[in-house]
Amino acid sequence: MVTGPSYLQFHVAFIVPVLSMLTAAAVVSRTRTTRRTVWSVGGHDYWIGVAVVTLLAVVYTTPWDNYLIAEGVWGYGDGQTLVRFGLAPLGEYLFFLLQPTVTALWLGQLTLRDGWPTPDPLRDAGAVASARELVDLAALSTWPRLLAGGAAAGLGLCGAWLLTSLPTFYLGAILAWSAPVLFIQWVVGAPQLWHQRRVVALGVAVPTVYLWVADRVAIATGIWHISEAHTVGLEIVGLPVEEALFFAVTNLFVVQGLVLFQWVVERWG
Repeated sequence: MVTGPSYLQFHVAFIVPVLSMLTAAAVVSRTRTTRRTVWSVGGHDYWIGVAVVTLLAVVYTTPWDNYLIAEGVWGYGDGQTLVRFGLAPLGEYLFFLLQPTVTALWLGQLTLRDGWPTPDPLRDAGAVASARELVDLAALSTWPRLLAGGAAAGLGLCGAWLLTSLPTFYLGAILAWSAPVLFIQWVVGAPQLWHQRRVVALGVAVPTVYLWVADRVAIATGIWHISEAHTVGLEIVGLPVEEALFFAVTNLFVVQGLVLFQWVVERWG
């Protein structure tokens, strides 16, 4: 028995319209703007990056998502899902595909800062005058990455500890799941991400806030529900803090991945 809007209707109401508007904006800006946008730097290769990031999101998130459903962290309203693959409904998998696309379309409109910091010591070794300068160059490139990687590892350890308690289980699952991805991204390109911090922050913030609103409506209408037993009980305007963190982290994955992709395209393309 259907008790409210379905998961697919949620996509029609919240994801399809914003996807359509951002697609139209992308077409216009692609043909009319001369700004150094994220998309213009990568050109058509940008969408190769989007495809790679989306594929990784589906592969990495699917087992984690099914595990949390099995643990009762969240569930779905009766009759509000059409078909399931494993324990997750079709709408969930569509979310895995559509969220990175929406975020990528938004990010593509933003303007990158000129240049990239921290030269690659192996690539630029011939430009230095001495072995000491090469060592200094390598240190400049390495230390920010090591510190950022250590921070990601700390988040992972914190998440593993939080998994041992039922009220912090969802929070711990998010941190433990996100830490490996953050570790890789930060170790590879922490200086580059910091250099483009305005683009990263704005690229994450806007789609995250929009998805917070959409998520809050979906919970209120019973499309899905979050277990009170597996959450700490803190809310942001009715939205569990774990859900807010989840959308912030997943958008951070997408934005950082695509910014680093642009760095690779521009520097080694």
